[in-house]
Amino acid sequence: MDIKTKKYALFALITFIVLFLMNYVGSTYPDKLSRALMTAGAGVVGLTIAMWYIHRTKKNDTFHDFD
Repeated sequence: MDIKTKKYALFALITFIVLFLMNYVGSTYPDKLSRALMTAGAGVVGLTIAMWYIHRTKKNDTFHDFD
């Protein structure tokens, strides 16, 4: 999945919302908003890095001849 498409932006937005709500609703700490925002932001950054790496290595697919 290319990270410059609308499909990825939608996927990243859904990931952000799910992570934010899981952390915001389930937290009892007084700084739950900042914790939820940081966790959701880090999740989207991690997703972006992973998708960039997968997209980059997909072009150099030399692992089919493993045997």
